Amino acid sequence: MFFEKLNYIKIKKKYLKFLKSQEVLSEPFRDKIGQLNNFYIPMCERIVENFLKDRKTKIIGLTGGQGSGKSTISNILKIILKEGFNLNTVIFSIDDFYKTLKQRKEMSLKVSPLFLTRGVPGTHDVKLLKNCLYKLKSLKFSQISIPRFDKANDDRMNKRNWQKIKKKPNIVIFEGWCVGITAQKNKDLIAPINKLEKDKDKKRIWRKRVNKELKNEYKTLFKFIDYLIFLKVPSFEHVYKWRLLQEKKLKATSRGKKTMTDKEIRNFIMFYERLTKHMLKNFHKVAETTINIDKKHMLKKIKFI
Repeated sequence: MFFEKLNYIKIKKKYLKFLKSQEVLSEPFRDKIGQLNNFYIPMCERIVENFLKDRKTKIIGLTGGQGSGKSTISNILKIILKEGFNLNTVIFSIDDFYKTLKQRKEMSLKVSPLFLTRGVPGTHDVKLLKNCLYKLKSLKFSQISIPRFDKANDDRMNKRNWQKIKKKPNIVIFEGWCVGITAQKNKDLIAPINKLEKDKDKKRIWRKRVNKELKNEYKTLFKFIDYLIFLKVPSFEHVYKWRLLQEKKLKATSRGKKTMTDKEIRNFIMFYERLTKHMLKNFHKVAETTINIDKKHMLKKIKFI
């Protein structure tokens, strides 16, 4: 599939402008045009092919470990889909649907104290998320509002700050670290994977509940996804390194807002470790597109199934 040269020039201009805006306290993006031509445009072509089958709203799942670049890549795909293919594209994250602090406090008292920390399956408002995806895909579209989550305050924003979608989208990019993830086998839950599980989940209540959520609520949620893209990081250790970089950027761009220390980040990502490693091992068999990211944070290899 090809678009006119004029469209490519528009894409290139907006793409480079966007990358420049993202170069905050980090090394400049490398091989910008090569990455555009060899990864981002081919990804968009697959998305468009999927859309053109019936021209109905498509939910594109974009998943990968923390710091893998999901937000940046989502915005790049949106630029290409708009400028190259004139497709109305909406982006939101599964993070926007975290349960409120009050709800997680209640869950932490009823089930496990570990559910106070947002992140794992069980800490999202799946009912609200399913309702939003259903409305976005509905033929009879009417304006909807997508929640936003304030990570600095660890709570959902007021409704007046929610994202308002007034026009029916052609493409919805639904991104998040655990989007599309499958449950683990029960035997894989037995041994603790890190200090957090060893010390705070001795009876396996937390990880069993997370897995139960994946087998039930999240399994039906992820059926809304029409096409799945997996950003495969080199190792879980790189999740930590890149999450540190994210926090440095957050400190630079969010003056006065609460941020985490390096130690707090190390403890925080322990909540994500089990399922991130599960995805690194198995997810390339599930996703329609897998993109390998190298140690320098560049897209290195793309595989379609």
